[in-house]
Amino acid sequence: EESVYGKCKELLPGDAPAPKGKKIVMITFVDANLMHDVTTGRAVTGVLHILNKTPIDWYSKKQGTVETATYGSEFVAGRTATEQVMDLRTTLRYLGAVIEDQAYMFGDNESVVKSSTVPDAKLHKRHVLLSFHRVREAIASKMLNFLHIPGKLNPADILSKSWGYQQVWGLLKPLLFWEGDTYNAF
Repeated sequence: EESVYGKCKELLPGDAPAPKGKKIVMITFVDANLMHDVTTGRAVTGVLHILNKTPIDWYSKKQGTVETATYGSEFVAGRTATEQVMDLRTTLRYLGAVIEDQAYMFGDNESVVKSSTVPDAKLHKRHVLLSFHRVREAIASKMLNFLHIPGKLNPADILSKSWGYQQVWGLLKPLLFWEGDTYNAF
């Protein structure tokens, strides 16, 4: 399938060792909190990476730009998560791991998820446009599948917002206490 991105595909490292073992399924949750810092107006990006149902990395940081709409801050967060997924997939390949063909990224902003699957979507801010194309190219290369998840089920909310223990326990408990061996989870 050819798109505005041409016949793009994920670049695989040629000098990586032959993959061995069971296939790894990569799941990433992403979220942004607009106007998290009331002093500077900056949003916060929260990203959680999971391999075979085991949390292996998380990221929570103020964004470098001030966004005036949730749409822009969610796309900046999506770009950050996409770049981290690309780096993690490359690292795993150099470690000789067998990786699922697609990584799954879940976000709770439905308009961002839907527009990232449409290559001719109209955007106006240059840095949001660049974030859009970074996410869109990863989707077009079939390296990434960006899906919507309701906000109340998104564990990346823990990383992007201020919460009390009782409010996040429902999201945190399944990540901490998985029954059985996560190696055989998929």
